[in-house]
Amino acid sequence: MKQKHLHRIIALALAGACATAGASGYRFGSQSISAQGTAEANGAEAADASTVFANPAGLSRLEGRQFSGGVTALAPHSTYQDAGSTRFTGGPSGGKAGQDDYAPSAVAAPSLYYSHRIDSRWTAGFGAFVPFGTDLSYDRDWAGRYSLTEIKLESLTLNPSMAFKLDERHAFGFGIDIDYMKASLAQAVDVPGTIVAAQRGGTGAVLARQIATLGGNPALLAGAGDAYARVKGKDWGVGFNLGYMFTLDQDTRFGIAYRSSIKHALTGSAAWDFSTVTLDPVVNGVLQGASRRQNSDARVELRTPETLSLSAFHQFDPRWAGMLDVTWSRNSRMEDIDIEFVGTGEGDEVIRQQWKNTVRVSLGASYKLNDQLTLRGGLAHDNAPVRSTELRHAALPDADRNQLSFGANWKLTPTSSIDLAYSYLDFKDAAGSYTNNCNPVAVGCTGNGETTRGTWKTHMQLLGVAYNQRF
Repeated sequence: MKQKHLHRIIALALAGACATAGASGYRFGSQSISAQGTAEANGAEAADASTVFANPAGLSRLEGRQFSGGVTALAPHSTYQDAGSTRFTGGPSGGKAGQDDYAPSAVAAPSLYYSHRIDSRWTAGFGAFVPFGTDLSYDRDWAGRYSLTEIKLESLTLNPSMAFKLDERHAFGFGIDIDYMKASLAQAVDVPGTIVAAQRGGTGAVLARQIATLGGNPALLAGAGDAYARVKGKDWGVGFNLGYMFTLDQDTRFGIAYRSSIKHALTGSAAWDFSTVTLDPVVNGVLQGASRRQNSDARVELRTPETLSLSAFHQFDPRWAGMLDVTWSRNSRMEDIDIEFVGTGEGDEVIRQQWKNTVRVSLGASYKLNDQLTLRGGLAHDNAPVRSTELRHAALPDADRNQLSFGANWKLTPTSSIDLAYSYLDFKDAAGSYTNNCNPVAVGCTGNGETTRGTWKTHMQLLGVAYNQRF
């Protein structure tokens, strides 16, 4: 692929990749419009070129050259109600107790797929899709600001694939996953709590004398506000995916698909902003020096979860077809997130996750109303990887959810069609009581020591449209 075309695809995908994830964890909700219409149950259907994502072995069922390009729009509605968040000193964190606008009102992410039959046995394919994404922006003065104010995760996977048809029953698929990931995280720094701790520990007077010696006004310490920190990084990673499809007869087939974990080492920078703590630059400078926080390079290592899917498809009669998909995700790959501040003595900031593995179950059906219109529908249940309320962090206030989907395929011409899909996702209420094990006066680690207590409530709507063309 020419470099300029690659840059265009990345720019297009990242423009829509910032989304509150629709699937569990940070996984994006849908990579195929035809699949979304069945609640992602159609892994063994291989209806169009988007089978590159679901099961590359399905490419063996596609004739000629096929293209599928779509976009999925997400409209989440999320609220948070605080239940007594505290500073590391034990006092209340203060700030807004309620949040109802921290998720974007609507975002969209594209997907592109292409297949090319080479001969009776070999078929090539290519996919570009958004596997992970999230975008949360809390108010700077919300009660949980010491845990998080913003998080963005953007990603894009380029997935060249091949399928080999051994005979009329057995087909195999293989793909390379070239994954780009970009992330940023921001939070408030608990300067007021640090000043209280210094005064309790007897070092407050030393701090005041230092400020006065430098010509600052130590009286401003009493009204000091928060500082803010931001960490960002990006990285490329490589993995693979495998697929197998068994055709029992002309009406029934089964599929197995595996997508590997990908290791990322996101590198970037960490910036600490103490400029608005008070109106006195001298006071701000002394407080930043005392905090030991300094701008530096930053690094975060993580591994994406691998997935294993089992799927089935059966054509009951010329009109009705049924589908089933069970997908296991090894979310335990996503353990604690350790943010390293390279070249400093600050120590890592650790976001404890310790995720558990999850299973998603989807049931779907399609009904051929006439030669031009096929209707789809599906139900799914997806577990959240969060183990407990004590490990539910504001960066991912995830919970188990149920999905109801409807879709349609409308043939425009004998060689072109449009897919439409609508999904509604209802999340269980997500209670959290997460405590940061580090605090601003601790040595050897970085953190605010806060406890964020509250409940997140979420529901989400997805609307997808795709254009399909056979050549």
